[in-house]
Amino acid sequence: MTMTLTENAALQIQRRLEKRGKGIALRIGVKKVGCTGLAHTFELIDELGPGDHSFESHGARIVVDPASFEFLDGSRIDFVTEGLKQSFKFDNPNVDSECGCGESFNVKKKAGPVPTQAT
Repeated sequence: MTMTLTENAALQIQRRLEKRGKGIALRIGVKKVGCTGLAHTFELIDELGPGDHSFESHGARIVVDPASFEFLDGSRIDFVTEGLKQSFKFDNPNVDSECGCGESFNVKKKAGPVPTQAT
């Protein structure tokens, strides 16, 4: 049960927190949306919620709520630049398929019910 960040992802999280002027971590979650089923959510946070899973890599912290964790467990998160687009990129062993636009994904059947919104 773990999630990891690349150095690029950790640096981007640190930059976003510095620009915001406060915060302890980037919350990553999933919500039901898109043409394939799930999409990632991102939010800078100031405190942990009950039951949150917290992971640190390269001096940055990510937090995942319990409902989203089962869909993200084992993920490696990078921050990439592709042309003019910059984004967090997930290497998620739970993904079964992705939509053509890359905005949503389906998970393998082992995961439980899909959250309606990350908390």
